[in-house]
Amino acid sequence: MSYTTDAIKNVAIAGHGGTGKTTLFERLLLAGGVISKAETVESGKTVGDSSPEEIERKISIHAALAHIERRGKKLNFFDTPGAPDFIGDVILSFRAAEFVLLAVDGKAGAQIETVKLWRNLEGRKKPRGIFVTKLDDERADFDKTLADIKERFKVNPVIVTMPMGSGAGYRGVIDVLNEKAYFVDTGAANGVEQTGPIPAEYQEAAAAARERLIEAAAEGDDALMEHYIDKGSLSPEEMHTGLIEALAAHAYIPAFAGVALKNSGVVPLLDFIADIGPSPRSAADLALDADGKEKTAPIDPTAPLSALVIKTSFDQFSGKLSWVKIISGKLTHEMDVLNVSEGKKERIGKIYICQGKKLEETAELNAGDVGIIAKSPSFKTNDTITAGETGFNFVHLRLPEPVHSVAVSASAKKDDDKLGEFLMRAAEEDKTFRYMFNAETKETVISGMGELQVNIILDKIKVNQKIGVETHIPRVAYRETITKKAGAEYTHKKQTGGHGQYGKVVLEIAPRGRGEGYKFENKIFGGAVPKNYIPGVEKGIAEGMARGTVAQYPVVDVEAAIVDGKYHPVDSSELSFKLAGRNAFREAMRQAGPVLLEPIMNLTVFVEEKYLGDVMSGLSGKRGKILGQDEAGGIGEIRAQVPHAELLRYSIDLRSITSGTGSFSVEFDHYAPISGRIAEDVIKAAEAFKVQEAEE
Repeated sequence: MSYTTDAIKNVAIAGHGGTGKTTLFERLLLAGGVISKAETVESGKTVGDSSPEEIERKISIHAALAHIERRGKKLNFFDTPGAPDFIGDVILSFRAAEFVLLAVDGKAGAQIETVKLWRNLEGRKKPRGIFVTKLDDERADFDKTLADIKERFKVNPVIVTMPMGSGAGYRGVIDVLNEKAYFVDTGAANGVEQTGPIPAEYQEAAAAARERLIEAAAEGDDALMEHYIDKGSLSPEEMHTGLIEALAAHAYIPAFAGVALKNSGVVPLLDFIADIGPSPRSAADLALDADGKEKTAPIDPTAPLSALVIKTSFDQFSGKLSWVKIISGKLTHEMDVLNVSEGKKERIGKIYICQGKKLEETAELNAGDVGIIAKSPSFKTNDTITAGETGFNFVHLRLPEPVHSVAVSASAKKDDDKLGEFLMRAAEEDKTFRYMFNAETKETVISGMGELQVNIILDKIKVNQKIGVETHIPRVAYRETITKKAGAEYTHKKQTGGHGQYGKVVLEIAPRGRGEGYKFENKIFGGAVPKNYIPGVEKGIAEGMARGTVAQYPVVDVEAAIVDGKYHPVDSSELSFKLAGRNAFREAMRQAGPVLLEPIMNLTVFVEEKYLGDVMSGLSGKRGKILGQDEAGGIGEIRAQVPHAELLRYSIDLRSITSGTGSFSVEFDHYAPISGRIAEDVIKAAEAFKVQEAEE
């Protein structure tokens, strides 16, 4: 069945790990009639966690997508991972959804991942709501949790459903919007909650909450606000309209209560999303025009087809699956489309919607909907698909840079190519995972958001492909430079039968500012070296700079000038001057105070306030320089500059310091000189690597 744009709602369920997102997802599907029995995460049979890795570890690793029909609407729900290692699938879900429901533990309050997700949503100006979970826990407190959210995020959540009791006395929730109570069905684990009148002891609190809800509705429209001021209230129809408009404009944060394991609070949440949740028509995507400038791209069913590939996955039965969000128009089976990113035309094969891993074939997808295209040869994540030439590409998913890297190789050399093939596939499935061969260090390096993500990918390859994999800490890409001016000359002379080889180069070199790169000048006057041999000198200098004289690392930030030389009319050649230029550069460098440079990274660490001291102390021990710190929502943000060599295992170190709650981002900033014991250790390691290379 096809749904029009106005009948579609896209919702991402997100939050800190362990807040019950997958359980809520499962119970929504039960209440929506998609499944007849709700499973637990522990059973390994939930719709949301279906891969072998998720079942084994009892955590969400991939985003799961399922849909429910409710009140004539199609509700697409994304169940997203809570661990920071898998943030990529959270971000693609945010991109595809018009509304995000943040699950918050009623006992723990807003935890660090929730704070980080909130910041991400703020940057997107994305409408969101809060579902306070696990309110049957003895230490859970709905009001305290909302107060925590108010304090952390400087917002005042508007209650849509409120709990009746807590802990062992938890009875269900009150639907403030529709003025009725939903009681826990204690008779069956898969029983849907039962409706009834609001108990007398909660009527006053429910009336106060409803008044606040009416105020939120009035804020959605100027005319409604005037009516509210004049009349002191709104009709149910006006309230309904105002809540829709205000939520689409992110003018209020709806708050919901419940216990998903008891199916409590699920039905009124579903009804609110179906009735009030933002429609795709209220949102827009981002595109780049022909000049590379960002522009908004409305979700418009009347415009020609345009769509964004948000995810790529590989199924053992269905093959390659391309997840797409339709931004405009309609996608149909056997439609001819253009992959704008690749400049290739394709005919669309089978189109699916899905319930977790179960695929359901459909003939078409309308603007605003999310579905799957099977076995497309050219589609990959971030590709733009259109019905023809459009002159724009959708902005790519804005993903964080990987922070944890390891060098990998197959235990058996014959498996190297096969290992590379599956690492490339993993990088295509998860854009926060990178795979590259570093020609400088002669290593295959994989990078991800954390040790857990990287280990899961490697374990999957080991088990499924029977490939032994060895790992080690990657080599750091050091550099060399000079600290003073110097000069040298070198004569390359070789006599053999027939023509010999001859070239003399007199070279001067000098240091440049950090990051200014390499510069070459020809300062010869009078033809001591003909112009046609100068390119050979430049090539020789480039070869000399490729391997410095300290530890054979590349040389940077040097200017070189040929000031004199000599040639032979018969024996000189470009090769002769290249060899003379290379050796003249190396000799000059030895006299120019050569030093090692190490990469310095900009590091931003996010930790709970109680860990700030330990983290800063740890960074000092890693030769780090603290640049500043901020605090927002109870989460500390530390900014520092730290040598790259000290950060190679930092994801593991930080996890240990913060009991697994801290996270960080890192990016290259500049190179800085090193000396003393640190430089000696780098030189020894480089020499050992050269010996190893020679043996291989």
